[in-house]
Amino acid sequence: MKQIASFTIDHMKLLPGVYVSRKDHAGSEVITTFDIRMTRPNFEPVMNTAEMHTIEHLAATYLRNHADFGNKIIYFGPMGCRTGFYLLLAGDYESSDIVELLTGMYEFIRDFEGEVPGAAAVNCGNYLDMNLPMARYLADKFLTNVLYSITPEHLVYPQ
Repeated sequence: MKQIASFTIDHMKLLPGVYVSRKDHAGSEVITTFDIRMTRPNFEPVMNTAEMHTIEHLAATYLRNHADFGNKIIYFGPMGCRTGFYLLLAGDYESSDIVELLTGMYEFIRDFEGEVPGAAAVNCGNYLDMNLPMARYLADKFLTNVLYSITPEHLVYPQ
């Protein structure tokens, strides 16, 4: 079988950042898949499921309610390796096009207080697996270390 494109990226060189993973066509529409890499693969500990689950709930809430991008959100969810998330948007985008969107999203997560949206038995299949304090910590770390001073090496996959 042919190796899928995401497995051809050298994960030993991959830094935390925002990358265009792929662009697909659905009819006349382009769907852009972003790799939002929050931790450095194989160098840093991966995120635990509780904080990833919390980030997923908060990010999905923020993104789907966003004034400009809300109707372009196809999907936001965790990577199986637990080093980041995928964001799929309707439209043809580059990584730099969504830095402001992601900055707002991670600031929302960092500053969030109260009950996590959808964290109840009637709304979620694993509502007890949440960790808001750690999600807030990781959001702040990503903002500080990546998004607030993002450079090209954090926007384009390494060669």
